[in-house]
Amino acid sequence: MSTPESQPEGRIAQIRAAYKITKRSDRTIGLRLLAWFLVVGGAVFAAGWFLGGGGGLLGIILTSLLSVLTGFLVALIVFGRRAEKAAYAQVEGQVGAAAGALGMLKRGWKVDQAVAFNKSQDVVHRVVGPPGIVLVGEGNPGRVRNLLTNERKKTARIVGEEVPITLIVVGKDTEKGEVPLPKLVNKLRKTKRVLKPAQITPILNKLKALDAMRPQAPLPRGPVPSSAKGARRMMQGR
Repeated sequence: MSTPESQPEGRIAQIRAAYKITKRSDRTIGLRLLAWFLVVGGAVFAAGWFLGGGGGLLGIILTSLLSVLTGFLVALIVFGRRAEKAAYAQVEGQVGAAAGALGMLKRGWKVDQAVAFNKSQDVVHRVVGPPGIVLVGEGNPGRVRNLLTNERKKTARIVGEEVPITLIVVGKDTEKGEVPLPKLVNKLRKTKRVLKPAQITPILNKLKALDAMRPQAPLPRGPVPSSAKGARRMMQGR
């Protein structure tokens, strides 16, 4: 059980780890953050001064404090975005990277890793949520599309054609309809919501029956979850 004293230390350790990861792919991250802090903080101080904040000692103190806090907040926001981008870059292309990203979906989403796969370690992950069923494939685009098509047919036979089933291929070729890893979670969250929570439960029960009929193959049931866990930790700066 963590003590109140250990929580701030843990948070600082996470920030340090995230900074180190970001530094590997963004050598200028320190200068960028400093520039944002100085520019935003300076702008806030100047605005406060001209609006009357410099009329006395108390005004100067309050304006300075506001400018420092605002500059720090903006720098922290910029750092968070740069760190997330760097984390995605670190894991992109690795087996389980998409599963790691999908693990960032929280309440209202059910993620099942590697519901379909082949010997080449192309995998299909299944997400059930407000948009319906989303099958996410990662690996060789040509092979994974075949996996997605076959999995869609199996899934539709179980849940019925009325349940929306969306296919997504994770990749960098957006001209061919692929979704870059950093945009995967946002794409799912922005997809039109067609199901209510009460409608999702019966679908999950039907999918359990489908999963029970699957062969218990060792690949990639082993490496995918561990890779996904590592990918998710990197994306969260841990």
